[in-house]
Amino acid sequence: MTTSANKPPRHVAIIMDGNGRWAKQRGLTRIEGHRAGTESVRQIVRACGELGIEYLTLYAFSVENWGRPKAEVSALMQLLQFYLQQEIPELNKNNVRLAAIGRLHELPLRAQKQLDKSIAALSKNTGLTLVLALSYGGRAEIVDAVRQIGREIKAGRLDISDVDEALVSQHLYTRAIPDPDLLVRTSGELRVSNFLLWQISYAEIHVTETLWPDFRKPQLEAALADYSQRHRRFGRVAPPETT
Repeated sequence: MTTSANKPPRHVAIIMDGNGRWAKQRGLTRIEGHRAGTESVRQIVRACGELGIEYLTLYAFSVENWGRPKAEVSALMQLLQFYLQQEIPELNKNNVRLAAIGRLHELPLRAQKQLDKSIAALSKNTGLTLVLALSYGGRAEIVDAVRQIGREIKAGRLDISDVDEALVSQHLYTRAIPDPDLLVRTSGELRVSNFLLWQISYAEIHVTETLWPDFRKPQLEAALADYSQRHRRFGRVAPPETT
């Protein structure tokens, strides 16, 4: 058993939920809610760097989100491209690296090019790694991993007996990223929404009623305080307490 007391999580993953409800409460359009959410992204990235967190993964756009109205999807892609362009100076200032996971080839070509440009511009930074999950789905990720393993077995580079949990992990989008220690979901919903299904098997989960556009450093610190009280047994029995 390990304790999380006084030890920040190495990797925090966040399901950023509630932009639409935030906008509806204020009589605004959904895209205005998404725009408001980008300020939360900016604040939380900065806060994670200050708090010594090494990895922050944000669920920015799911494979299911392609089914939203075309106007909303188009606006989200434009907002993504704008964010990637505008935030490079701020991210560089805060020593943030950028990475992305998902079926990135499904993004519009202009967004793909800007994403590649931003990743390259921030590649030499050594602080927080910001991971954007884009056109991402946990099931899709596992399917893609299985397909790649199958191709390697068919080509004779792997044997079926080689397949174990470690091999599957090596074929996920997150192969170079440690599994999340803490999963945060905003807006009070009690589901994981097809996010990092393999990787969160032993993550601690914190749910807050706060809508994403209102999520700031105090709410992040509350999640970290909650995490610090958890005892992570990873399926093992806790040893007896000593007096």
